Amino acid sequence: MITINNLSIQYGAKHLFKNISGRINSRDRIGLVGVNGAGKSTLLRLLAGYSEADPGVIVRSRQVTCGYLAQEIIGLDQSKTLYAEAESAFSLLLAKQKELDTINRKLAASKIEQANLGDLLARQGELQLELDHSNIFRIRPTIEKVLVGLGFHEDDLQRTCDSFSGGWLMRLMLAKQLLAAPSFLFLDEPTNHLDIESLTWLEEFLSTYPGALTIVSHDRAFLDNMTSITWELSLGNLNVYKGNYSSYVTDKELRLQVQRAAYANQQAKIDQTKRFIERFRSKSTKAKQAQSRMRQLEKMELIELEETEQNISFRFPPAPPSGRLSIAVNDLFKSYDSKEVFQDINFELQRGDKMAIVGVNGAGKSTLVKILAGLTPPSSGTIRLGHNVSLAYFGQHQAQELAPQYTVLETLSLVDVDKTMTQTRSLLGAFLFRGDEVDKKVQVLSGGEKSRLALAKMIAMPANLLVMDEPTNHLDMMSQEILQEALAQYDGSIIIVSHNRYFLDHFINKVLEIKKGRATIFEGNITYYLEKTAMERQQALEISEQTSLPQSSQTNSASGKGKKVRQEQAKLREEKNSLLKPYLARIKEAEKEIEMLESKKTELESLLADPDLYKNQELFFEKNKEYTTVERRLARFYQQWELNQEKVEDIERSFSA
Repeated sequence: MITINNLSIQYGAKHLFKNISGRINSRDRIGLVGVNGAGKSTLLRLLAGYSEADPGVIVRSRQVTCGYLAQEIIGLDQSKTLYAEAESAFSLLLAKQKELDTINRKLAASKIEQANLGDLLARQGELQLELDHSNIFRIRPTIEKVLVGLGFHEDDLQRTCDSFSGGWLMRLMLAKQLLAAPSFLFLDEPTNHLDIESLTWLEEFLSTYPGALTIVSHDRAFLDNMTSITWELSLGNLNVYKGNYSSYVTDKELRLQVQRAAYANQQAKIDQTKRFIERFRSKSTKAKQAQSRMRQLEKMELIELEETEQNISFRFPPAPPSGRLSIAVNDLFKSYDSKEVFQDINFELQRGDKMAIVGVNGAGKSTLVKILAGLTPPSSGTIRLGHNVSLAYFGQHQAQELAPQYTVLETLSLVDVDKTMTQTRSLLGAFLFRGDEVDKKVQVLSGGEKSRLALAKMIAMPANLLVMDEPTNHLDMMSQEILQEALAQYDGSIIIVSHNRYFLDHFINKVLEIKKGRATIFEGNITYYLEKTAMERQQALEISEQTSLPQSSQTNSASGKGKKVRQEQAKLREEKNSLLKPYLARIKEAEKEIEMLESKKTELESLLADPDLYKNQELFFEKNKEYTTVERRLARFYQQWELNQEKVEDIERSFSA
């Protein structure tokens, strides 16, 4: 267990953390969220022990081990091979094996002093016991499994680390943390640099991870799938919500409604008190009361409205009219010298189609969209745009390619000289460049600001076919959702490369998968594509297992459906149901209570959000107290439900095994 006790950090007048407290238990799955600059990465470093807090503020139980994945490359020896650097995750285990080997050699020697013999034998026993309970004999297959799962190939194992790009080195850092398997793992944007295939593998791996996880991510689907508790940093406070990110969004909106009502009520009371003071402070008969009201104001604990992320808020302009066909691609082939990237790419998009291009890193996704945009020539094949189709391109490095010497306003003005200054400023305003910010030079903009400007630049060009490569890079989660909504309402065609599943799922209707140089079209969204490919992999695995069995085994397998097997299965089912029965009953009871309490909580929240309630202070305090009691009982029944659910899952796993 890791406990935070009244953590406070202040930079100048800004409180990053104001006496925050919390606890992480051994199996918790926590998503850490908050606006940019709220202190998420700082808190992760403190919890993982990579930054120091005052004594007693961060308390860790004995035997706790912590792992931390930063957003930047740290702690890699790039002169080592990929395998050797991954193996360093087991350095403590390997050191113990080396010590045991040394002791064994000493014990095998002909002359050992009697005084040392007892110590050597005791240490030998300790080491042997530790190693027997470790996975030291499976280090190599474990390393290969994790590296391959994260997208590396077998022939990469002996390449030196300095031959890999930054994105692949970040994958190696993630691999080392997974291999080390600490009891508490802290991950800061682990999905950056991962393609959909590696991301799916990571989710499957982490779903059975034995320790606690605390994750910072802008990938909503990843947080929804991986977390069951959400910690929110806001205004220096730590707010804890039960549930994943989607549950948090719903619960937070309800809490904000209550908070806004309380804030409005308090502001009205402050204004009323100020008017009383202003009116009667100079009258001798009322001066004492006015002084009393002034002291009340000074002592009043002001309600602060929580920060909300500023969002991009825009709609794409209507797509210019075009023919039914948007784009047709035939027999597209691309190679660089002797290295083939892909071949036989064929597809057609009709007006209004929205297609995602997916595949592992290095499959050629970015190369394909650059060819479609006319920035890179194909080796062979044809690309034909439909009647009156105009194409606009947004590349993942587009933000870095903006001319640094121009201002924000100049950058956009050069795109469409026919737009008036008012129109240009309005478009920039939709992307949060307001007032004097339009006069900032591109060279001083942050990564997120450059991405927003590059998107605005693309939108300024009238088009009915958008080709986009990783448009969500550097955009926070709320801004991603606004862009997602705009793309869903866009009436032109879209070709997009992104590994953000939640972002894609809500507007695409086709998926083009590039795999081993070939392309396959799937009619549907990302969820359909993932389900379809998972089913195909499972079927291929079953066929492979059947064909690898000897004939006699296959015959025995078929005959195993006899009476004896059915009796054994019935006996196991009966035993399992007997063990499950009490826990399922408790789960049902807890769910019934949770449903009732959730309904009561919603009813109270609606009541507390009504400003008229605050006119009756006695009733307000009564309902507020009732709300606190309901929340406390709800937390208790959630905990009961979780404990019993874990028992059910343990029983299910044991019988599956």
